[in-house]
Amino acid sequence: ASASHAPGNATASSLCHPDQAAALLQLKESFIFDYSTTTLSSWQPGTDCCHWEGVGCDEGDPGGGHVTVLDLGGCGLYSYGCHAALFNLTSLRYLDLSMNDFGRSRIPAAGFERLSKLTHLNLSCSGLYGQVPIAIGKLTSLISLDLSSLHGVDPLQFNNMYDVLNAYNYLELREPKFETLFANLTNLRELYLDGVDISSGEAWCGNLGKAAPRLQVLSMVNCNLHGPIHCLSSLRSLTVINLKLNYWISGVVPEFLSDFHNLSVLQLSDNDFTGWFPQKIFQLKNIRLIDVSNNFELSGHVQKFPNGTSLEILNLQYTSFSGIKLSSFSNILSLRELGIDGGPWISSLKNLTSLQLADYYSSSIMPPFIGNLTNLTSLEFTSCGFTGQIPPSIGNLSKLTSLRISGGGFSGAIPSSIGNLKKLRILEMSYIGSLSPITRDIGQLSKLTVLVLRGCGISGTIPSTTLVNLTQLIYVDLAHNSLRGDIPTSLFTSPAMLLLDLSSNQLSGAVEEFDTLNSHLSVVYLRENQISGQIPSSLFQLKSLVALDLSSNNLTGLVQPSSPWKLRKLGYLGLSNNRLSVLDEEDSKPTVPLLPKLFRLELVSCNMTRIPRFLMQVNHIQALDLSSNKIPGTIPKWIWETWDDSLMVLNLSHNIFTYMQLTSDDLPNSRLESLDLSFNRLEGQIPMPNLLTAYSSFSQVLDYSNNRFSSVMSNFTAYLSKTVYLKMSRNNINGHIPHSICDSSNLQILDLSYNNFSGVIPSCLIEDSHLGILNLRENNFQGTLPHNVSEHCKLQTINLHGNKIHGQLPRSLSNCADLEVLDVGNNQMVDTFPSWLGRLSHFSVLVVRSNQFYGSLAYPSRDKKLGEYFSELQIIDISSNNFSGTLDPRWFEKFTSMMAKFEDTGDILDHPTFTSMMAKFDDIGDIQDHATIVGSPYYQDTVAITYKGQYVTFEKVLTTLTAIDFSNNLFDGDIPESTGRLVSLHILNMSHNAFKGRIPAQIGEMSQLESLDLSWNQLSGEIPQELTNLTFLGTLNLCQNKLYGRIPQSHQFVTFENTSYEGNAGLCGPPLSRPCVNISQDHVDIILFLFVGVGFGVGFTAGLLMKWGKISKWFRIV
Repeated sequence: ASASHAPGNATASSLCHPDQAAALLQLKESFIFDYSTTTLSSWQPGTDCCHWEGVGCDEGDPGGGHVTVLDLGGCGLYSYGCHAALFNLTSLRYLDLSMNDFGRSRIPAAGFERLSKLTHLNLSCSGLYGQVPIAIGKLTSLISLDLSSLHGVDPLQFNNMYDVLNAYNYLELREPKFETLFANLTNLRELYLDGVDISSGEAWCGNLGKAAPRLQVLSMVNCNLHGPIHCLSSLRSLTVINLKLNYWISGVVPEFLSDFHNLSVLQLSDNDFTGWFPQKIFQLKNIRLIDVSNNFELSGHVQKFPNGTSLEILNLQYTSFSGIKLSSFSNILSLRELGIDGGPWISSLKNLTSLQLADYYSSSIMPPFIGNLTNLTSLEFTSCGFTGQIPPSIGNLSKLTSLRISGGGFSGAIPSSIGNLKKLRILEMSYIGSLSPITRDIGQLSKLTVLVLRGCGISGTIPSTTLVNLTQLIYVDLAHNSLRGDIPTSLFTSPAMLLLDLSSNQLSGAVEEFDTLNSHLSVVYLRENQISGQIPSSLFQLKSLVALDLSSNNLTGLVQPSSPWKLRKLGYLGLSNNRLSVLDEEDSKPTVPLLPKLFRLELVSCNMTRIPRFLMQVNHIQALDLSSNKIPGTIPKWIWETWDDSLMVLNLSHNIFTYMQLTSDDLPNSRLESLDLSFNRLEGQIPMPNLLTAYSSFSQVLDYSNNRFSSVMSNFTAYLSKTVYLKMSRNNINGHIPHSICDSSNLQILDLSYNNFSGVIPSCLIEDSHLGILNLRENNFQGTLPHNVSEHCKLQTINLHGNKIHGQLPRSLSNCADLEVLDVGNNQMVDTFPSWLGRLSHFSVLVVRSNQFYGSLAYPSRDKKLGEYFSELQIIDISSNNFSGTLDPRWFEKFTSMMAKFEDTGDILDHPTFTSMMAKFDDIGDIQDHATIVGSPYYQDTVAITYKGQYVTFEKVLTTLTAIDFSNNLFDGDIPESTGRLVSLHILNMSHNAFKGRIPAQIGEMSQLESLDLSWNQLSGEIPQELTNLTFLGTLNLCQNKLYGRIPQSHQFVTFENTSYEGNAGLCGPPLSRPCVNISQDHVDIILFLFVGVGFGVGFTAGLLMKWGKISKWFRIV
């Protein structure tokens, strides 16, 4: 926020001009004061407006009585939009409307140009969105401009969570661009644009240097800035440079910054700087803060600081700085906050009041010197790898007000000495290992306002007697633990409590009714527990409630509009995945808008049969998820029209919609980031979101799969400029993929599978692709595959199964270093086995079944990288081709991924690159990032293989699913014994070949095998008894071979039927009807010979009987 302050108010001699008073009174009429810190009670008709609260007049004004100052900053006022009366105050020089709530309305495009005398304009954290108007660029007298959002601000500084959730702006500089807006603002001294989306690429920097040469404060946090910052060289008056959280600012930190002698703040954290940090910057006398943390490839040394340095804060965490020594800090008496990656010499810095340590691995335990830094008021450890117990010496830090520990492997109890930290206000421990139940000593921290014990493996119940003594608690986060039992009602009734997060535990029972009279709870997260019963009416009586999430519990009952819908502050409501029924009353037509602040609503699986009609009166929905309900009929056009400039996420999947009510071929929505219409019954042409006025930085996700769409717009690729994920699978779409899809440079996932597309696959999708996933499975594509795949290939999955593609596999696919899945099964390709794919280190799935591949599986013994061949392979299906020859045993010794022992369950084989890319849609718990919204799918690979005798499609490929299918080829010789090393293999199919010899007994060591098919070969000998060790075996097919002997009769073998053994004339015993006799088939012929040659003498007979007595094998008499 801006540091400038308003001039003093007018003297008693000032008299307000009537039109000025009228404009102010109109402005007051537009405000709602329900949540404000003032009611503007002094603003009364007939009184001198120059003496009203927040108003000032300049007595030197020749016209007299004109308002020159309007300072309403931080008043918590609400209004939907800026009233036009504001722009009648044309004498304004100072205007501050920050920290109010303008209802997430669009910033006025016109009007500011009338305020031509403005020198200070502050609209920060006021809930405005849209394009920054060119009118602001005409305010040539501006000295200070602040349009920033909340990004990077501590929410604890606000009075309540309502202030936090409404303190965001969603502004952008797209048209006009940055350079156009600031071209004439030559008088600027202070510029705050934190959170404003700048779309000028690298041009912002050069234009700023030219436009505002006398700039002193530059704060552009999280503005999507790109490129180097060398162009700042002309801004020699800068005292503050704050460019943090611009992940694409790159290059080196310029040397000329060491010549900025007035520089006091250099905040360059979370950028992408590389190279060597200029040492002379450390020598600047006036520098108070240097933060270059999270620039991982930024290097440097810390030399000795000069005498008299003003440095107070130094943060070098997550950089490549080296050689940091105590001697470097011997002259710094002012240092109060230090953030580095470790060093035991820190113990000598006795004056430190704040210490941040990251990635400190000098010791596996928390360093004991921490207890000697007794002046510390703030201590933070991040990912330091500490194990064992938290040392009791932490209790020596009696001045500590903030203790934050995240990452690590602590165990045991929080030390009782923590009760000595009587001044502690913030205690935060996140994902640090496995702690014992919450200690009673925490109850002694009477000044505690924030308690976060998140993801710490804490079990037991919530100790209500401990927490009830902490009467100043405003923020309690015990999420992602193993807490069980009931939720104490005292957590809901504490007067100071603002936020309560108990999500992802094992809490059970019903939430009891509680007294709401003194409660100021703003945020309640109870999702992912085992809470039962009905929703207590008390929750819907919390007047300050901003966010309520009860999703994924066992709640029951009916929810009607008369319950939560009257919460005027409620912005987020989640009731998904319970056993609730959300009703939409037939006559529910409220006289006043219900839930006027609602921006996010999640009612997944709530037994709904219609879209709630009250939503028609909600002006600014950003995220709506009504998936997995029973809503039939039409998707109404008012969804697109009412929220055309606000809706970011819409999920209507898994319903019974049949029609979309539209007034044009496209969707008139400029901000839609995620649209999921999958699993409905929608027909006709697929409508695409109109992105002509789209925001410049978002990534779009579109899912139209599993419907009855029959066509796409002829120019649909023109709508894909921001699309990263496009899924149209399982429809009835005809036509070609236009070559213009090559212009969709942001597209990373393209799934058009199970349609009727035809023609040739555009070569760019494979050759020059920026795609990660290409799935064109089960269409009618023809032609050959392109053979010039780029060295920069990013493809991870190529699925072309079930088309009419011929020719060979492109050898240049070996350039796709990240390739995991290749499925070209059921095509018309003619080629040899692609052993060259074995060099790819991530390659997991190979399917070439039902083509015309031929030749042997020659073992590439001359390849220098042979040791790494197919080491990650999980599934290989080369069935129904013309492969021949014997199988080299060495092949199976390379499938090391099939040798590892796994648990019974595994992760889904998805694509983390894309999962993390879209994680912003899934985060629901972060108050500082409340606008992140659900609705993003992550991509899961599909593969079809023969499993238990059936051709089965696996929609979710687990990392533990392993299969080998060599069936329906011309292989001969022995089945290699080395197959037995594949102890994690689930499916083995060698059927319909010409294998000979015995079944390898080593197959009995494949402990995870579920399906074994060796049918239709020429295998002989007995069924190895070792196969009975396969306790997971559900399907066995050994039919049509030359096996003989008794069928094993233990474990899974007692469950198999006749069909498993048919066509083996020498087998006997259950389940076959042929009994077995205690005789070996090998010797039946000998006995018959005895009858013929009995006259040769008794000696022959005696010798035969002696041999017979040693036989213990079973055989079947023919």
